[in-house]
Amino acid sequence: MVMGFLPMSAVAQTAEAPLGSGVEPYEQEFTLTAYYSPLPDQCCYVKGSYEADKILNGEGTHGADGTPVYEGMIAAPSSYPFGTRVVLPGLGTFTVHDRGGAIQEWDDTHRLDVWAGHGEEGLARALAFGVQHIRGTVYLPGNTSAPAENFSLDALPAPDETLQPYVVANTPVSSLHAAADQRGYSVRLLQGNLAVLGYFDHDITGVFGDVTTVSLQTFLKDMKLEEPSDHVSKKAAAWLQAAISVNREQSPIMFVGKESNAPSIRSAQRTLRYFGYYRGRTDGEYSSILFNSILAYQRDQQLVGNATSPGAGRIGPMTKGVLDKEILRHRIARAADRIIVMEKISDMLDEKGVMLAATMSTGSNGKSVKMLQEFLADAGLFPSEKINGNYGELTAQAVAQYQVTRGVLGTDYEKGSGTIGPVTLHTIRSEQAKKALMVVRAEGWEAL
Repeated sequence: MVMGFLPMSAVAQTAEAPLGSGVEPYEQEFTLTAYYSPLPDQCCYVKGSYEADKILNGEGTHGADGTPVYEGMIAAPSSYPFGTRVVLPGLGTFTVHDRGGAIQEWDDTHRLDVWAGHGEEGLARALAFGVQHIRGTVYLPGNTSAPAENFSLDALPAPDETLQPYVVANTPVSSLHAAADQRGYSVRLLQGNLAVLGYFDHDITGVFGDVTTVSLQTFLKDMKLEEPSDHVSKKAAAWLQAAISVNREQSPIMFVGKESNAPSIRSAQRTLRYFGYYRGRTDGEYSSILFNSILAYQRDQQLVGNATSPGAGRIGPMTKGVLDKEILRHRIARAADRIIVMEKISDMLDEKGVMLAATMSTGSNGKSVKMLQEFLADAGLFPSEKINGNYGELTAQAVAQYQVTRGVLGTDYEKGSGTIGPVTLHTIRSEQAKKALMVVRAEGWEAL
């Protein structure tokens, strides 16, 4: 499937075939695949990252002849001049504007690559397109009988399930930044997470419409975040991920009044001190200081009017409910801050080129493989004297051992063993970021 995505302008060639003036259209057998233009913050990438998929698919902005990508563009072998029109029955009429390293001619068929769109939808279309075999008609440039271009991306299905193999099991919501009017797997994940949190009680459609906007808006309001609701900002995404992952253990707050036991009162004293309302000793005594602290909190939350109001100075059901939500919100805030810091570290490591960024397997070679071998050597799983940048059997065995020790796989003979797929790549990147976090905590950001 990966072979369906091919470099674009990076491997451009200049066709030297004659123009089609006076040349009759002719039929040709074609093997068709599809490629797409990757965007940042997708749910998934064939090679594991935005940068890696850009390399695989070219920059994704222009064809080899400089034409901006559009529906109806195809990549063809270098013998097809730019501007050649190709009619593919059942698909449409296309124009050659691109090349590709694997776009070749064989004795019985010629290879074509159809541009399938941007981002997740484009990737889903390209994956679903697969490999097709069609007999088409070729009109060289200058042929006055060439039909007009006729193709719409709507003709290509973009099923979300095709993306699933490229989504790591715990894809962070913080890496997904869906926006209003978008559709796709990222929106589906957003809706699913909002549903888990109790903010989305509707069908998961993958369409970011009014219902999703209102659900996100309600979440942001409850979290006291002044973030836009027409798209998922980085901060809002981090809070969503934190809200999903935070430990929802039972609140330490119990009902508190003068008749309460000492452990319950001490818990209230500690909690109110954390929120800045209590400045007395944690002695388990229901004193006037604690009464006034509870009252101040209640008044700030508009739960009571004054000291003579019913329930004033006591933690009853209403006050406990508000405190519980506030405690949970602070837990989420701490987790979100960590997520934001970890992402900042990952971004810095990516910019420096020291973070593993692409899937790979036996036969791969180069800087990324060397980086992988160095990582495995640091983990005691690969002999440092064998680091050479070539992904051979020894590297595969070390990867398999890493997968088992980290719980990515149960055994070293399961499917995917010895291969850096999306889940293994995510696990390694998380480990690299955590090690860097320890450095930052010990030495500061300058150490990176």
